[in-house]
Amino acid sequence: MATTYDYVAANKRRSALLIVVFVVVIVLVGWAFMKLLNYGPIGLVIAIAFATIMSLVGYYSGDKIALSTAGAQGPITVDDQPYVYRMVENLCITAGIPMLKVYLINDPQINAFATGRDPQHASIAITTGAIQQLENEELEGVLAHELSHVRNYDVRYMMLVAILVGILTLLSNYFWRASFLGGGRRRDSNDSGGGQIQAVLMVVGLVLLIIAPILGQLIQLAVSRKREFLADASGALLTRYPEGLARALEKIQASTTAPLSHANHATAHLYISNPFGPAAKGISSLFSTHPPITERIQALRTMGNNHE
Repeated sequence: MATTYDYVAANKRRSALLIVVFVVVIVLVGWAFMKLLNYGPIGLVIAIAFATIMSLVGYYSGDKIALSTAGAQGPITVDDQPYVYRMVENLCITAGIPMLKVYLINDPQINAFATGRDPQHASIAITTGAIQQLENEELEGVLAHELSHVRNYDVRYMMLVAILVGILTLLSNYFWRASFLGGGRRRDSNDSGGGQIQAVLMVVGLVLLIIAPILGQLIQLAVSRKREFLADASGALLTRYPEGLARALEKIQASTTAPLSHANHATAHLYISNPFGPAAKGISSLFSTHPPITERIQALRTMGNNHE
């Protein structure tokens, strides 16, 4: 049976692989631009440079981007929020990782997320609503869940996925505009095939425009759902009290009626629950970045019963 250490090692390998695949995809897109839009070799050079820069930005600054997108404020000190700061500090000591930076999101909803490339460069952001509405054991369960994402190196992988999704959407929009405007060098008006090629490019651009966001969301779904269950279990083992997180999830399910004020599709999979409000039902649930809360609660209580 795979251990937590095996899972952490696998996450590190997947993160490295994701960067490689990301660069390769961008290079292939640059080559396609060069061939289809008559951009010449400069298009490929620009694509390679773009892929390299965005990969580095995603790796080293993705956490700052996620925190800024969420409207997070901080990091807090022990004087700002001694209750929350000490709780995170105790959990970090228990988990054997450095003290994380803690940020606050001024929002009445109950939610939280973790981000960063490794435990030495990671942060937790939590809403003011969670601090105000959750009991001690419940808040501890939520924070332990997010800290588990850090310890398991989920945060690095999920952060890179968020950057990838944004770039996929950006490229699809750019390709569509370039195709629609007849990008690249204009073909000679006597070229009888020019109009047909332009029409094909417009169709390809439209298809990319539609598919890229869907593909991005499917990637987020594949990355996020299983990791939520594992972080629930890891967090429960950290606190030795699965019921605390189970009760917190019940409160999240009962109180979530509106999206977070800074909800964003690119970072939705980072949160402990869907930041866009009540969970989707039916076919729409297939595209959710989070597993149903009822299933997570059941798994936690099953874990608690097995330890009695």
